[in-house]
Amino acid sequence: MVKKINWEEIPIQEVAPSMHRKIVTGDKIMIARMKFKDGFVVPKHSHHNEQITQVISGTIRFWLGDDLSQIIDLGPGDVLVIPAFHPHKAEMIGQVEAIDTWSPPRQDWIDGTDRYLRSKQ
Repeated sequence: MVKKINWEEIPIQEVAPSMHRKIVTGDKIMIARMKFKDGFVVPKHSHHNEQITQVISGTIRFWLGDDLSQIIDLGPGDVLVIPAFHPHKAEMIGQVEAIDTWSPPRQDWIDGTDRYLRSKQ
């Protein structure tokens, strides 16, 4: 089924005090528009979903790989493609707005079991 959705119509989810998001899900893909406060850390994790991260504003520092030795900073307009099962960690530098896309959809984000994000940050 074709859906037309406007970001302004989607309710904001407060994942943590420093992370808010809006999610749109299809059958085989999911997109999230997120806002973060400075210093928010996404702990090291991996998932079976392929991920594409786009930065709208601010900077996201990623650490990638099993030993987190690859470091990449993304600024406005930058896009990062993270393969499935690839370990990664991120920290927000300044106020950040970003859009993440996953295939398949992140079930843990849909059902609220994404505990690794739900800290007091």
